[in-house]
Amino acid sequence: MLKDKLLNEKVLRDPIHNFIHIQDRVILDLINTSEFQRLRRIQQLGITSAVFHGAEHSRFGHSVGAYEIARRITEHFEQYYLSQTPDDGLWQKDERLVTLAAALLHDIGHGAFSHTFEHLFGTDHEAITREIITGDTEIHTVLASVAPDFPNKVASVIAKTYDNPQVVQLISSQLDVDRMDYLLRDAYFTGTKYGEFDIDRILRTMKPTKNGIAFDIAGMHAVEDYVVSRYQMYLQVYFHPVSRGMEVLLEHLLQRARELYRASGTHEKDFVGPLLTPLFNDTPLNIEDYLQIDDHVFMTYIAMWRHHPDPILSDLSQRFLDRRPLKSIIINDETAPLLEDLDQLVGIAGYNANYYTARNDAFDLPYDDYKPNVAKPRTQIDFVLDDGSHRELSELSPLVAAIKGKVSFDKRFYFPKEMLNIEPDELFADTFKTFRSYIHNNSLTTPNPES
Repeated sequence: MLKDKLLNEKVLRDPIHNFIHIQDRVILDLINTSEFQRLRRIQQLGITSAVFHGAEHSRFGHSVGAYEIARRITEHFEQYYLSQTPDDGLWQKDERLVTLAAALLHDIGHGAFSHTFEHLFGTDHEAITREIITGDTEIHTVLASVAPDFPNKVASVIAKTYDNPQVVQLISSQLDVDRMDYLLRDAYFTGTKYGEFDIDRILRTMKPTKNGIAFDIAGMHAVEDYVVSRYQMYLQVYFHPVSRGMEVLLEHLLQRARELYRASGTHEKDFVGPLLTPLFNDTPLNIEDYLQIDDHVFMTYIAMWRHHPDPILSDLSQRFLDRRPLKSIIINDETAPLLEDLDQLVGIAGYNANYYTARNDAFDLPYDDYKPNVAKPRTQIDFVLDDGSHRELSELSPLVAAIKGKVSFDKRFYFPKEMLNIEPDELFADTFKTFRSYIHNNSLTTPNPES
């Protein structure tokens, strides 16, 4: 049976976890599927490597890392918290494999350039993940060899509808295997320290309960550090204005390519090529076509488009390939009134504002407690005290209480850097003088490892 243990444990060497231990035949076979191997060609942080040059790690590495954390947790639960009676709320041994498979496959549906792809083409990587798991794929075949209903079980964990809240929270919550791995991995490959936290301490204090997952009070400071680390990573790395400027270029050049494709005659559509044609058509994209597209495919076409006769597509492609991101200023109460005039200035300077300007928002809620009446309530982080009672994290940590429920956001207006060198006419002189002053001040306050 594919669900049996391997005779000899396989290991993958990993910079974050040292070793990824593969003990089950089904896990090894899932890793060897074509759909999972595709993740080697999807960068974990999209185009963030344009700013943090070491950030070229893949969704493959993150996925096996999330699996390894899940493996460690289930091993810990089986050793110390194995259920003895049906209603004791402890860990059920038969939940191990579905937990490991869901952790391994949680990102299998990500498209090229990750979230940038979703913004432009309206896809949902979690929905596509479930479709890959339950559809006509190699992954489905491997999962179904465990049991006919096993693919649906794994998909329901991804959908957060699985009937065991312990399994769901391990895969998707405010402190799950996904977040723990990507924070450590992204911190390592970006060369930053913001995302580091004591994962060993967190895993040792994790406990299964009737309502899901909780933590021993002895691990409170380690969990507190994790929440703060995540908060800082978003502000310093994930919200970085230069990487977002590169994302704007990518979105706009793909938008321009799609518009040119739709406006072209039959014999003028060759610049897109067979792999991207299904994506640029108005028909729904099927899984087979979706899985053929990765970062490398897009980069090949973008390299060709830098020589395209359309000046906008050519210029945007050159800027993207040669790392010439759009410049930005923060949008606030003082700068917002300038934006309409700035759009006109961009046009006067000879740029099409539809492709050379953007209003870009980045936001995240670093932590919140459970609020049943909101659209997407969060599973709060609970601690078990010495007397057996439970307390929510922000009740114990003044540091977490200070950021609980507060959205971190950064709104920016993007424009061509060459705009800084133009001389505006008298109509816009005062606006442009103010504009330049905000750019100067902005550059002094924005974290920027590479200009």
